[in-house]
Amino acid sequence: MSMLSNLDLIRRVPLFAMLTPQQTESLVDVVGKRRFKRGEAMVEQGKTSHALYIILAGRARVLMTDRKGREVILATLRAGDYIGEMSLIDNDAHSATVLAEVQTDALVLGRDDFSRCVSENTSMAYTVMRGLVQRLRSADQKIGSMALMGVYGRVATVLLESAVSGDDGQMVIREKVSRQDIAKMVGASREMVSRVMKDFEEQGFIETLPGGAVRVIERRAIPR
Repeated sequence: MSMLSNLDLIRRVPLFAMLTPQQTESLVDVVGKRRFKRGEAMVEQGKTSHALYIILAGRARVLMTDRKGREVILATLRAGDYIGEMSLIDNDAHSATVLAEVQTDALVLGRDDFSRCVSENTSMAYTVMRGLVQRLRSADQKIGSMALMGVYGRVATVLLESAVSGDDGQMVIREKVSRQDIAKMVGASREMVSRVMKDFEEQGFIETLPGGAVRVIERRAIPR
């Protein structure tokens, strides 16, 4: 991250793609860079940070915790995703915690500079608004799956959404996903998720590869 100038980093961020050259230059001296260690909180539920974080490299998870300490994983964020815009817009505390899953590098833009960018550039404001709508739709889908699907369907949905097409055309989940993480995503116990995954493997729907990756063999056969 230190090898690139602030201007180079800003130009790589999709959120800033619509800024004019003059607006881009104005960000050079006001953005910061921060590296988060694995497991470090980028923002914390119930707290305010007064900054926007744009992931440059790495991966983070969004999770929500209730008063009893139970966690639900809401999303996984990667390069290009940004964190904290909701709190900057409504001045309220963060609704969820974001933890770095691996070493994660981010650009940091303060509240005042974020507000100035949004007010001066309608395209950036639209991009932020579109991102909020996408997150709302994702939340609606998660709520719907919790209400309308059984555990098998919810686990299947997580597997399908996590899989990407490989060079051979097969769907593979390359990043190792633990049973506990899946349980937090679908609102079920780890034991139940292990039972579902075992059933999927026995029926030939998925195959666990060396290293923990998972191949989704028959996409249409997995109950939704």
